Amino acid sequence: MGIWFQGCSIRCPGCISADTWGFDRGATTVGTVVDSLASWMPGADGVTISGGEPFDQPAALLALLDALPLEADQDVLVYSGYPVERLAGPLELASGRIDALISDPFELSRAQTLALRGSDNQRLHLLTERGRRKFGDYQRELTAADRSLDVMFDSDGSAWLAGIPRRGDMRHLQELLREQGHEILTTDARPNTPHRP
Repeated sequence: MGIWFQGCSIRCPGCISADTWGFDRGATTVGTVVDSLASWMPGADGVTISGGEPFDQPAALLALLDALPLEADQDVLVYSGYPVERLAGPLELASGRIDALISDPFELSRAQTLALRGSDNQRLHLLTERGRRKFGDYQRELTAADRSLDVMFDSDGSAWLAGIPRRGDMRHLQELLREQGHEILTTDARPNTPHRP
């Protein structure tokens, strides 16, 4: 189950989620988020929290972690563009509720050879026994099985990707859609700025 926080002060160039950078894109409550997940939670292996930047809203992140109706073996993986050293306080407050953390900013110029990471400078931290059990095998290089993306469609024709694309995947998708006569509107590395490639 994926939850994306809206708003990011880090804004890494090349970020796949540039549409989540703006802090002025609406608001919701933790209760509304949890209610919308309720019917899906029993079939989930766990929850991945990304963004935007979850730690730009530490109180909301902690409230969400407290409210998630997790079953015994469901895990929580959180992505942050901040170095883990900067997150010591919030991580202490969230102790035991985040099983694994991917830290550090995405760097477009760095290689992408490690599982669960967009660039090789990003670090995987196993914070609980459940995290060590469920994510310990990801302290390795990517395999072909790691290379998958989920595509979601909204009723207005918008398509959303979830996952970590390889370099060039987005450009390849745009080319395929353009060849089929589709109009393409994407977000780029500037906050809230749609453009036509």
